[in-house]
Amino acid sequence: MEQQEQAAAARALVAIGGGTGLSVLLRGLKHQVGGPRLRQLTGVVTVTDDGGSSGRLRREFGVLPPGDIRNCIVALADDEDLLARLFQYRFPNGGGLVGHSFGNLFLTALTGITGDFHQAILTAESVLSVRGKIYPATLTDVRLRGRGLSGAIYEGESAIGASGEELACLELDPPAPPAFPPAMAALERADLILLGPGSLYTSILPNLLIPGIRQVLGKTKARVVLLLNLMTQPGETDGMMGRAHLSAIERHAGRGLIHTVLANSRPIPPELLTHYAETGAVPVGVERAELEGAGVRVVEAELLAPGELIRHDSEKLARAVLDL
Repeated sequence: MEQQEQAAAARALVAIGGGTGLSVLLRGLKHQVGGPRLRQLTGVVTVTDDGGSSGRLRREFGVLPPGDIRNCIVALADDEDLLARLFQYRFPNGGGLVGHSFGNLFLTALTGITGDFHQAILTAESVLSVRGKIYPATLTDVRLRGRGLSGAIYEGESAIGASGEELACLELDPPAPPAFPPAMAALERADLILLGPGSLYTSILPNLLIPGIRQVLGKTKARVVLLLNLMTQPGETDGMMGRAHLSAIERHAGRGLIHTVLANSRPIPPELLTHYAETGAVPVGVERAELEGAGVRVVEAELLAPGELIRHDSEKLARAVLDL
């Protein structure tokens, strides 16, 4: 009996994504690592960013974009105090330094010294005493390309995120990069796999376009959960509700991949919606009947963070995920 209880408690969770959404999720889950419901926590992060500090470092030094990796490492830091804030510090001036974060420069410098982006990540994890592991989805220098319903081609993550139309097709260049083996191994051991929250076409789907990751998810016995975004993303998912998010994943990664959709149950205050409506963002509707008709279980929980921004609450999201 005792051995059965220990086995039930020995849960391994892998979260796949990028941007700020994945770091919000990891920040809430890290406090549960080592507890009765979460033994191992891993983040698998997209490496297609081509904008901002990450894009500049990618072009100038030929490194993989470090920004999303940095955010996730800091989110898992045991103590998000001085060192974590140092990694997030962004230089306000200084010619070539302006706009860069210290963490991005740290990872870039370590990659140059060791010749190994993963070794740079391991060093940063050690410095910040993280609770969990962060892996890039691939070590290949990949770029995103999207084709809109109009037929227009969008080259790069930044252009796709500002396309302003629904995408008919998303692809990687090169088209079949090898998945990072430790990321594959973590997915194969997982008891629960999470997609999102985060940008559908630029944070979630790029990972699923990697054949190795897609194949593991297709045969896993773990539950695969889509964490539905709270709001549509102007320029990227305008007007797309829950069923449209699922359809986009099915179109690119195959049907039957998603077992459960986790969505927010709390109505968003009207005063917040008015502000977001000015940018064209609207709440992502759950469409329970349509999702369940597609063979997906729908779970709703109160996930909204307090404040003037419409964001997931890290702790509420972590509790809802572990309750699954």
